[in-house]
Amino acid sequence: MDDSRAQRLFGESLVAPGDLASSPFRVDRDRIVSSPFFARLAGVTQVISPGGAGLLVHNRMTHSLKVAQVARAIAERVGRDSDLAEKLGGCDPDVVEAAALAHDLGHPPFGHLGERVLDHLARQRLRIPDGFEGNAQSYRIVTSTEIRGQATIGLNLTNAVRAAILKYPWTRHGDARYMSPPPRGAAAPPDDPEAGSAKFGAYLTEVDDMLAARLAFAGRVADWQQTVEASVMDTADDIAYAIHDLEDVHRVGVLQQGAVAAELMAWQRWGSEADPNRAGGAIESLRRQLHSKDGWMADDAAFAAAVELVRAELVDGLLARPFDGSLEAEAQVAAFSATWTRRLVESVELVEQPAVRSGHVQLATAQWHEVQILKFVQNRFVLARPDLALHQRGQARLLGSLVEALLAWLTDPDEAERLPRRLRDLVELADVELPEGTPDRLGLARGRAVIDFVAGLTDNQAVALMEALDGRSRQLWTDAFVL
Repeated sequence: MDDSRAQRLFGESLVAPGDLASSPFRVDRDRIVSSPFFARLAGVTQVISPGGAGLLVHNRMTHSLKVAQVARAIAERVGRDSDLAEKLGGCDPDVVEAAALAHDLGHPPFGHLGERVLDHLARQRLRIPDGFEGNAQSYRIVTSTEIRGQATIGLNLTNAVRAAILKYPWTRHGDARYMSPPPRGAAAPPDDPEAGSAKFGAYLTEVDDMLAARLAFAGRVADWQQTVEASVMDTADDIAYAIHDLEDVHRVGVLQQGAVAAELMAWQRWGSEADPNRAGGAIESLRRQLHSKDGWMADDAAFAAAVELVRAELVDGLLARPFDGSLEAEAQVAAFSATWTRRLVESVELVEQPAVRSGHVQLATAQWHEVQILKFVQNRFVLARPDLALHQRGQARLLGSLVEALLAWLTDPDEAERLPRRLRDLVELADVELPEGTPDRLGLARGRAVIDFVAGLTDNQAVALMEALDGRSRQLWTDAFVL
């Protein structure tokens, strides 16, 4: 085992009471799953709120477990090419599994909607330069805000696992966004070119830790490139999203066969001549977008074959019969998921010199296009629904009100002794992290603390806490929120 990869940031002497495994990478896995931040993922939205659909749908915890399952299978496959894998820095299944389990620890309440709202509030309202980002928050948790014993050191993970968590190994205002083309996620949002990279892996407060974690990979992978193990985790995340989230929307009856069939079949008839405002136009827009952004992989024949395969196996297969909870329906969902997961995993290959917008671990051309079509189906026929938008607008307002209410509590001089202890601890942590002479240091520390606090809630805790702060809850003692 490479000592530089296995090294812990704070040294081998800091052993947690729960560490039972002999392998440092298995110790990392155990520390992650023992963390309360991992436990809270059971109450955090994946696509459909777990509070509104019972046991039928994935939450962030079950999603993370499935990503870990897929990631380990890919790592074992990629590891067969041991010479290339070692040349690029290694591909240990335990490292990959640990990173997959940790990749969503920083995901806030209410799915990606919560991520966007907290980022807007952090930058526009609280004037925090690097705002909020779920991946950077995950890295912050494993390095800073998770407390073990008397030291605020995070989970004290090995270099290899911390590097594998870094899906986007740059900061918000780092140089990666100026590359041409920029790595996937590094470009600024089209509607906010001054915002910095849309996706990034670490805040400025954790940048030294990020550089230390990646030091063992210097000269093996580019500074802006994922490690092989991070690339495996990223690919597994894509596969799990494309397949397992479709299971959810089928189970609850949200994904309708007719609408999906009309879109796919219209494109198969009209192709590049499809009317943008009618059936077939949206998927033609996707085809053109892939050529524009991912010309290194986009292929019209593979795209057409992927549309046909999804039409045959999803539209004429899984969606042909509404889910009714029967054993037969359950078996059909399981068979669809298993078949697609195996096909995608078995297509993965290790590439020595990938395109800038790719990683060293890639799906084969055909399967890459299939994932794009599956993700399109979900984006077009689930995430764009007006009823989901209605629900999310309410959640966005709730998060905004919660941030304002907590900030008001923090700044109330009469309440200094009655603040939630965790909130006070987070203010102290954020204050220590800021350089001496930082303008409005206390204001920035309070802002980051409130964002950290809210991001660490479950969906139900966020709702219950806002009800209490609004005076609408009659419960004085409740486990719905943690103070």
